[in-house]
Amino acid sequence: MAVRRVVPNVQSESVQENREFYGLLGFEEVMNHGWIMTLASASDPSAQVSFMARDKTAPVAPDMSIEVDDVDAAYAAMRDSGAEIVHVLQDEEWGVRRFFVRDPNGRVVNVLGHR
Repeated sequence: MAVRRVVPNVQSESVQENREFYGLLGFEEVMNHGWIMTLASASDPSAQVSFMARDKTAPVAPDMSIEVDDVDAAYAAMRDSGAEIVHVLQDEEWGVRRFFVRDPNGRVVNVLGHR
């Protein structure tokens, strides 16, 4: 299993203000579902940050997202290790397969793969 990217998820109700602020640093909007917006660097599209007010289908908003090449293998590894699964593995309507797991620091990690 390989990590494709890691994206911090910032809890915020100020989407427009964040778009403008981070735009001054060279970030551009690459995704906006209303409840989550992702900005990426124009020069390095893998450098990203997401802003979210809430999560659409999960009980909590994650602190970080990690995209992997095999989300099913990641889920099996976390489940088998005894890690706390916060949101079970499922396909989401916006084209990702994901689950949430709590890390040793208590942070919620959204582990996902694009379908």
